[in-house]
Amino acid sequence: MAEKTPLSHYLSPKGAAVMRAELKELAQKERPRIVEIVSWAASNGDRSENADYQYGKRRLREIDRRMRFLGKRLENAVIVDPAGQTTRDRVFFGATVTYVDEDDVEHTVTILGVDESDLARGEVSLVSPVARALMRTRVGDVAMLQTPRGPVEIEILKIVYPMAVAAA
Repeated sequence: MAEKTPLSHYLSPKGAAVMRAELKELAQKERPRIVEIVSWAASNGDRSENADYQYGKRRLREIDRRMRFLGKRLENAVIVDPAGQTTRDRVFFGATVTYVDEDDVEHTVTILGVDESDLARGEVSLVSPVARALMRTRVGDVAMLQTPRGPVEIEILKIVYPMAVAAA
């Protein structure tokens, strides 16, 4: 039996590109810059009272930790291009969904990966309660959204996927 991919591994091509760019920036610019500072600070003598050295070593550990995290996430990522979605009348990963709640307030969210979602931009994680309520619904469906105040009925008004970019 095939092993099911954890939802936390899903990533859009744009999200993967952002993570790769951060990893490259850390590896090629930030880390070498900090190594240079630490080397200079170490050459100044007593390291125990040298703030540049202490801060630099701490920053190097943070950079290395972030680089390991990004590398592991990208290694395990399942990159899904929402533009390639063939079933566009139902909500799946990458969909931008407009729904209305019981108070007639419209909300629009895009369902993305755990590492790329940003609520301030209207992007919700694939594992969030909103995404879970919306998954596999169609326009006109009523779904039950679990909130801290209890269940709320939401009606799906619109489902949009990005358009596929034609190869030149």
